[in-house]
Amino acid sequence: MKAIEITTPGEPDVLKPAERPMPAAAPGEVLIQVKAAGINRPDCLQRRGRYPVPPGASDIPGLEVAGVVTALGEGVTGFKPGDEVCALLAGGGYAEYANVPAEQCLPVPKGLSMVEAASLPETFFTVWSMVWGRGQLAEGETLLVHGGSSGIGVTAIQMAKALGHTVFVTAGTDDKCEACRALGADAAINYRTQDYAKEVKDLTKGRGVDVILDMVAGEYVKRDIEALADDGRIVILALLGGHKGEVPFDPILRRRLTITGGTLRPRPVAFKGQVARDLKARIWPLLESGRIKPVIHATFPLEEASKAHALMESGAHVGKIVLTVA
Repeated sequence: MKAIEITTPGEPDVLKPAERPMPAAAPGEVLIQVKAAGINRPDCLQRRGRYPVPPGASDIPGLEVAGVVTALGEGVTGFKPGDEVCALLAGGGYAEYANVPAEQCLPVPKGLSMVEAASLPETFFTVWSMVWGRGQLAEGETLLVHGGSSGIGVTAIQMAKALGHTVFVTAGTDDKCEACRALGADAAINYRTQDYAKEVKDLTKGRGVDVILDMVAGEYVKRDIEALADDGRIVILALLGGHKGEVPFDPILRRRLTITGGTLRPRPVAFKGQVARDLKARIWPLLESGRIKPVIHATFPLEEASKAHALMESGAHVGKIVLTVA
């Protein structure tokens, strides 16, 4: 089969088409003929040698796909050859075929294309497990999302709004802020020209927000604390702003604040399977009704994965970037 390899750690041009053996469906897995594969920032980190592949996972990049089930491993029920599915992978998505635990597959939502379906798993699994799992966002609570125009951001905005929450976001340009408001954000703050902690306190009449989804970390955490309500939670899911930062402990104690985080890729299949079941019950109906819509910024043929990575790292996109597989 055709696949995209990382020939050596480096810039986008180290991604090269190659021939690889077709994978087989092991017990508990399905084999998918890939029609589209989503691009995610962890793919770029892996390409640069900064995101190790979990033991047993494919070294081919790609954490989400949509396609057609072509074979079932021993013990698989609930799917059959010919089913159209999207799936969360631990690796191997930039290829014509991918094998994946059946628990990590979901049906393509009615009315969505393969490209749209391929844009869902990584961000939807991540946002659900981080915001409602680690962050415990509860009814009536407010959410602040950093990087509101990213794939994670546009997902978090729509999911939280559809479930009845007030959502604030930060973004790096006025155009991106406007795009976030168009997706339902109650307020969008340009972090280059505004102090987001002060703006959030003003928007909430001094109270602050209950949960912050932070993909920046670094020095942002100190300012996140200023923006939190009492008993608030910061959920860190990436370290774009650096691995270290100064954190004041006094407000954490006085105001009962929580700083937590996580990465989805190394979590066990059983955990991801439960997230899939939650999404199917709570979020898939919202996709099928049109209350949540995939946001696709651009598509590239599989062979042009390097161009897709260059766009991802430019930061010029709003929403998801997807590879199409002929």
